[in-house]
Amino acid sequence: MPYDGRLLAGVTVLMAVVEAGSITRAAEALSLTPSGVGRAVQRLETRIGVRLLDRTTRSLRLTDEGRRFWERVGPLLDGISEAAVEAAGTAQRVRGRLRVNVDPFVSRLVLADRLAGFLSTHRELRLELVMRDHVGDLVADGFDMALRFGDPPTDSFTVRKLLDTRILTVASPAYLADHGRPRHPSDLRDHECIDYRDPTTGRPFAWEFRRGPEVVPVAVSSRLMVSDVDTMLHACVAGVGIAQVMALGSAGLRRSGELEELFPDWPDERFPLHAIYPTRRHRTAKVRAFTEFCTALLAGHEGPG
Repeated sequence: MPYDGRLLAGVTVLMAVVEAGSITRAAEALSLTPSGVGRAVQRLETRIGVRLLDRTTRSLRLTDEGRRFWERVGPLLDGISEAAVEAAGTAQRVRGRLRVNVDPFVSRLVLADRLAGFLSTHRELRLELVMRDHVGDLVADGFDMALRFGDPPTDSFTVRKLLDTRILTVASPAYLADHGRPRHPSDLRDHECIDYRDPTTGRPFAWEFRRGPEVVPVAVSSRLMVSDVDTMLHACVAGVGIAQVMALGSAGLRRSGELEELFPDWPDERFPLHAIYPTRRHRTAKVRAFTEFCTALLAGHEGPG
């Protein structure tokens, strides 16, 4: 296919639609009418001979062909943008819209009270934090990146581990006074426990204890399962049962004595937090800035123990 300048213009419009998540918002960003944006995408589809977007009155998603096209041309457009920025001498300029799919727990615990400083530093940036309990399709949903706990997805993403937080088994002093203190993980079979629902499978996370190469799985008895970390922590403090929690987010309750760690001699069960990006060769300045901001915050929140 010979070079056609109109092809690049159509690709630019398509990228704006994907990043904005709707034709209307893309039209606002491009100072065009929604019908003009729609026609530009249709002309692009006609030129390359495939349908790129599935459009209904309520939703807009990339087709499989559209996703593959986006993954190929996205890095090229990023390269053009970064080259222009470098030519202007502002390669580190953080600006534009940054849309992040974020774990609700991280958003509440780590980010919420520090965002003012980040936004004050980067005054040309508009940050959108969308709380979800799964990664989903970053491309089709218009996300620049995601922050997720657990094993990273196996799809075509770029992943960076930000943190490995310890998993602790804890109980309140009131619970221990009423039910006794377990001495070994296997003793939990005789105790009330609080399960936490795995958002991916809908089932409770398995209880597992690690010490070096030694691994002890335990089938616990539970009459309460929750899908919210704050609810689990408050129920545990109230004496409902024993819970497994992350060191990230529970240090204050342990320092105050509201929760006690039961098995400090089993320290090696850990849970990772990853930054996940759509497959691109280069991270934009805004994505790099937010990633480093999160890394610094998480290091401070983890703390000792």
